[in-house]
Amino acid sequence: MASFPSLFSLQGRTALVTGGTRGIGQAMAVSLAEAGADVVLVQRDESNTATRDDITNRVGRKAVIHVAELSDREAIKKIIPALVQQGLKPDILLNCAGIQRRHPSEKFPDEDWDEVININLTSVFTLAREFGAYLLSRDASEFPTGRRGAVINVASLLTFQGGVTVPAYAASKGGVGQLTKALSNEWVSKGITVNAIAPGYIDTDMNVALINDPNRNAGIMARIPAGRWGQPEDFKGVAVFLASEASNYVSGEVITVDGGWMGR
Repeated sequence: MASFPSLFSLQGRTALVTGGTRGIGQAMAVSLAEAGADVVLVQRDESNTATRDDITNRVGRKAVIHVAELSDREAIKKIIPALVQQGLKPDILLNCAGIQRRHPSEKFPDEDWDEVININLTSVFTLAREFGAYLLSRDASEFPTGRRGAVINVASLLTFQGGVTVPAYAASKGGVGQLTKALSNEWVSKGITVNAIAPGYIDTDMNVALINDPNRNAGIMARIPAGRWGQPEDFKGVAVFLASEASNYVSGEVITVDGGWMGR
């Protein structure tokens, strides 16, 4: 059994992260590096280098950007082989990329529905499938503790609730919750834990519309027992926990990080 501090160490590990350029994804990517992991950032392009530069220059870990369009299933399938060809061996997958579209449900456009489901759910499954297949293909001798790796998906309060004017987002995040459980059922006995993190109301770009709406903001704040919107930094600890040996017997869970919202 590892000593307590080393339970949370990610030394020698490599994390594959989507949605790591800003907000929650950026904070979690940096936290994995601070715990000792090298990081591969899957991005649409290389125009945003802030996360890579922070990990490289301040944290002192290796960080690279891999360009891939997550709306393109064939591009997703090429990610793992390309990394392996570079000598990288990812054993942590953090699926954080996500988009939001708001319309009254009776007017919700087909193209917005398809775009949200594709990015928020289909790409999560496709990348998790490819990552899981890769880990299971590696020789068991590479994993002396029996743990091959970890999948961490990003769910939402709308994994449990319906939201307002966001039917596609709610459907996609409900799907992420069930996908997390389904993958865990098959993989945890083979050494791959699969969990999800469900953020509450967090002060990020995605929620600017809510933050700037006085009525919605007041209603949201009234229900958060912590008395504040969450910050991206509130996710650093849970990300490291789910990626590390500290969570070896935790799988199939959707962990809410919401200031107490779901308990209200």
